Amino acid sequence: MNKNTVKKGVLPYLFLVLLIFGVYYLFSVLNQKVNVFTYNELMEVLDNGTVTEMSITPKSRAVVYEITGKLKDYQENEHFFIRVPLTDSVVKNILEAGSENEFKLTTNPDPESSSFWLIIVNVLPMILIIGVGFFLLTRQMNGANRSMDFGKSRARLSNDTNKVTFKDVAGLKEEKEEVSELIDFLKNPKKFTKLGARIPKGVLLVGPPGTGKTLLAKAVAGEANVPFYFISGSDFVELFVGVGASRVRDMFKQAKHTAPCLIFIDEIDAVGRQRGTGLGGGHDEREQTLNQLLTEMDGFGVNEGIIIMAATNRADVLDPALLRPGRFDRQVTVDLPDVREREEILKVHARNKVLAPSVKLEYLAKRTPGFSGAALENLLNEAALLAVRRNKDAITMSEIDEATDRVIGGPAKLSRKYTDHEKEVVAYHEAGHAVLGIKLPNADDVQKITIIPRGQAGGYTLMMPKEETYLATKSELLERITGLLGGRVSEEIRFKEVTTGAHNDFEKATKIARAMVTEYGMSDLGPVQLEQQEGGVFLGRDYNKSKNFSNEVAHEIDQEVRKIIDECYKKATKILKENQDLVKLIADALLEYETITKEQIDSLVETGHMPEEDAKVDTLAELKAKAKEKGIKGYTKMTKEELEEAMKENE
Repeated sequence: MNKNTVKKGVLPYLFLVLLIFGVYYLFSVLNQKVNVFTYNELMEVLDNGTVTEMSITPKSRAVVYEITGKLKDYQENEHFFIRVPLTDSVVKNILEAGSENEFKLTTNPDPESSSFWLIIVNVLPMILIIGVGFFLLTRQMNGANRSMDFGKSRARLSNDTNKVTFKDVAGLKEEKEEVSELIDFLKNPKKFTKLGARIPKGVLLVGPPGTGKTLLAKAVAGEANVPFYFISGSDFVELFVGVGASRVRDMFKQAKHTAPCLIFIDEIDAVGRQRGTGLGGGHDEREQTLNQLLTEMDGFGVNEGIIIMAATNRADVLDPALLRPGRFDRQVTVDLPDVREREEILKVHARNKVLAPSVKLEYLAKRTPGFSGAALENLLNEAALLAVRRNKDAITMSEIDEATDRVIGGPAKLSRKYTDHEKEVVAYHEAGHAVLGIKLPNADDVQKITIIPRGQAGGYTLMMPKEETYLATKSELLERITGLLGGRVSEEIRFKEVTTGAHNDFEKATKIARAMVTEYGMSDLGPVQLEQQEGGVFLGRDYNKSKNFSNEVAHEIDQEVRKIIDECYKKATKILKENQDLVKLIADALLEYETITKEQIDSLVETGHMPEEDAKVDTLAELKAKAKEKGIKGYTKMTKEELEEAMKENE
């Protein structure tokens, strides 16, 4: 336990005890009744014999005797007090006056003659004054030091108790092999220097957010068992020019004292962007910081045992001098995981989760293409939270399905009420997407359809690729556009009217069509790249494309994009008109069940009705009516799956 924490915990109780004693002492003093006598009054009570006890204390500094005592008629909290001159004759007269009476007499030594009390009375106040002054001065100096502490490095040294190794990093097999020689160098640098080999000074990890770049860097330091310094690129940049450069110098100075070690700079694009870019020119503080970083990376030798790793998802905006050999001369791409790697990642994050036997991580990995490692961890965490909310002992596929939907589209909007017409429009819209996904040969498999609103969507059709590929053919892109237009076409065929529900579909379809014309060379304009992403550093997204064409060609591009969209729209209309019965069948099933899965969709296509075990299942309205009869709380906000689970638990 931290000593400061212990002190902070004990001090309030100590203060409370002192306060209680202080209050008790104050009340005891205020309770005392003191009768101040004159010399004549004292002599009178001594002559009368009414004194029961008396105490005499000399005060040499004040040249007096302090006399206290009690009389026979005094109460317990009552006494008399008198000061008399410090002379032998006075004391002699007092003692002679009381010699004829018996009372308890106490004579005390002079407290001011004691060296201890002398120190307490005279030296202690000076010590207290000096101590308080020193304390205030120290605080002021510390505050000044903190205010001038701009140039110190913000790099944090990782704690050994949280050491990460390759066992904690699922997937990334090639990436681990790429950085494994860094571990060997950090463990045994002489092995490399003996043959004249030079280990890269800097390794740049490039990839989308959430793919495990930071985790991989921590694992390298954990495997090598060396100090790990972590800092973000934004920690270098300050208001005052020169502060970031000073922090860079201090960071490398600290690292040299603990070499061999690993320095990890996260989001290096915050400080490593190209110099002299932007509409308003450069940024003096950031550019000086970058210049100092470039100098330091050239300054330390190959044998100092310092390796720098950095992470970014915008390698295109980094300064070329930062990427030349001798600096960040090795780039490791950490991409989104494939199905095998997703299964391994799920196994790592499922270590501390209680999963039901029905949960198959292999099946879940196939259902989550495009998910990063962070997204998969979030998916399992959402499922665990749902299981706790539903008072379950283990995470089932019901929670996994709901968590997947939450990650993709957000939580279900159960409180959002559709009119019957709107609900029917959404059902036919999603049925149009699904039928095109079923009928088009190169389209993705339809996994799930729902008309429960999530986020900004009134419903959605979950479609997964038959197998993960890295290339897309022209026919696949055209069928993808056709599938996106299926919702609008289905609405138009059924209701002879269109709605605003397809705006996101149009956005995606137009983006694919324009990329086919201007980037992929998949149009009558030929294999020419007319637009390319420049990745401007400080410019807006609208300025990021380099346009290598005239106004006449721009008109031709618009015509080609429109031609692709129109052909796909006609194709979607033809297919949906030929399969109106299937569209109606799926739409009716959605209106009744709200959510249908792949197995149910396949049964509708093959047999024309839901599977036998599902045919007996009550509708959502019937389930809510039964839940009301059985007194199940919160049934009005439950989905069909949640109601079925609640009914089983109630039985």
